[in-house]
Amino acid sequence: MTDPVPILGFTRLLTLFSSLLASIGSGTNYVVSAYAPQLGSRLHLTHTQLNLVALAGNVGVYTSGPAWGKLVDGKGPRPLLAGAFILLLSGYSGMRILYDSGLDEGENLSHLHFGLLIVCGFSTGLGGCAGMASAINSTAKSFPDRYRAVVVGIVMSGFGLSAFFFSAISHMLFPGNTSDFLLVLALGTSLPMIWGFFFLRPVALPPNEVMHTLEHGTGEHYAPLSASDPDRVLDQPSSSQIHLLLTDTESDDDNEDNTPRRPGDHLRTTLNDSVELSPSGSLEGFQQRSRSRSIGALVEADKPPIKKIVEGRGVDLHALSLLKSSDFWLVVCINILLSGTGLMYINNAGAIAQALFSKGNPAYDEVEASVWQAAQVSTVSLMNFTGRVVIGIIADIVKSRFHYPRSFCISLVASLFILSQVFLYTVDDVHNLWLASALLGLAYGSLFGLLPTICIEWFGLAHFSENWGYISLAPVIGGNLFSLAFGRNLDAHNPVDSSDVAMNIAVTPPLGSRSAHECIEGRECYIASMNLSISACILALGLAVWAGWRDWKDRQERLTRGEETHEVLWDGAGELAGAE
Repeated sequence: MTDPVPILGFTRLLTLFSSLLASIGSGTNYVVSAYAPQLGSRLHLTHTQLNLVALAGNVGVYTSGPAWGKLVDGKGPRPLLAGAFILLLSGYSGMRILYDSGLDEGENLSHLHFGLLIVCGFSTGLGGCAGMASAINSTAKSFPDRYRAVVVGIVMSGFGLSAFFFSAISHMLFPGNTSDFLLVLALGTSLPMIWGFFFLRPVALPPNEVMHTLEHGTGEHYAPLSASDPDRVLDQPSSSQIHLLLTDTESDDDNEDNTPRRPGDHLRTTLNDSVELSPSGSLEGFQQRSRSRSIGALVEADKPPIKKIVEGRGVDLHALSLLKSSDFWLVVCINILLSGTGLMYINNAGAIAQALFSKGNPAYDEVEASVWQAAQVSTVSLMNFTGRVVIGIIADIVKSRFHYPRSFCISLVASLFILSQVFLYTVDDVHNLWLASALLGLAYGSLFGLLPTICIEWFGLAHFSENWGYISLAPVIGGNLFSLAFGRNLDAHNPVDSSDVAMNIAVTPPLGSRSAHECIEGRECYIASMNLSISACILALGLAVWAGWRDWKDRQERLTRGEETHEVLWDGAGELAGAE
């Protein structure tokens, strides 16, 4: 039968557009640097406290991943989108109310109000994760493997573009007005979820596109056939998920009519002793001929037809089986080190810009300082967006054209992180900070544009959102460690008292006095944190090289043993079209 919904037809493109819109509304945790310094000044917060607020959002994003993922895998995107609407609207609205209330001079924020601020940040993270889980799940299930890295990268790019999108709107419409900026965030993040509730849904793939190929050379994991249940597979309708096993002799015999092999979409299965299927007519005819043969010719009762695979490599894993896989812990460690470095900078780009702008600047202007903050946020966001798109294209080319594992690209991502941190280490002028922001944004976007596809290839598509949720827990660890270390280091370089600020900074009304919690020593405010991040990125590069080498070695060993990938082609009517 023909596919009623073309691969690049309107319905799938509407899902892709709706997913992108939802992802743009989900990534506003990256925009925290655009309002954090003003929030801290208004509510008299230290850098460590500001990092706790930012981390509350990150914790909401990453800790809720497994739960949201399991829900969207089983119930679809609508429940998550409804929850995302409520959480995002209430989170940013609550933050705006606290900001507008402000504090009097010398007054400190109460523990209750600081706790409410943490809850608001956490709510925005929960809502963002729910929206993103819906978007990426629907997209991954709506497009076949040959497009998957690109379309997932496009949707993930919206998550990275979010900060630029909202900061640009705020800068154009409400320059210097943090309260209105928070209002834009409240409405601009929640309304796309309403759109998605009505238009965002996974579109079923045609039978010849359902099966995807895992990086390690095997398809989805199926239970072995048994002689007592031969019809379990043969009685199923034509589907690219069916594993059909024949002996070499049977395959040749079936091709008596020499039907020409036709090109088409294919599925792949790596079987220990399997051979290519013959293109001899319809699936029904094949089933009838197969039943007439001895069942023993098809399967061996005591020997599964699928080759035993090293733990976690090339089989569909989830839950406890995922946690027992060494590949899972490998990708988690890489994610901790690299995402921790990225979140450290993203959460503190505004503070870094202020530190560089303040050093030796007797004509400090808060409005101009906020412009430099917004510039770093916009640069990170744009390059975050670019990295998520570009890495998808590169990964697909690496696999489809050059036939290397996509995991090779992890080393490229880690190298970009190292380059960004080395450059940040040397920057001592705020005018040059944009390049460090661009490199960091490109690296961070590439990381989260690539890892979802790696997750699908290593652990399967059936439980992708749940598995990705577990992998997404890694930034909670990395983000907390790195960001809190950065905040403590920055606080350690604060002026001894506000008079020290006055000696270095002259501020005229109505801009007000500089906060006593702002560091004015330039790069010395954060240079020690760079030693930590550079070391972490170098370690991540070593793990990335190992991951790529493991995939390459595994593939070469299979080729050496003759365990090549066999392909079964199906035409549009669900008939066998031959093998190649």
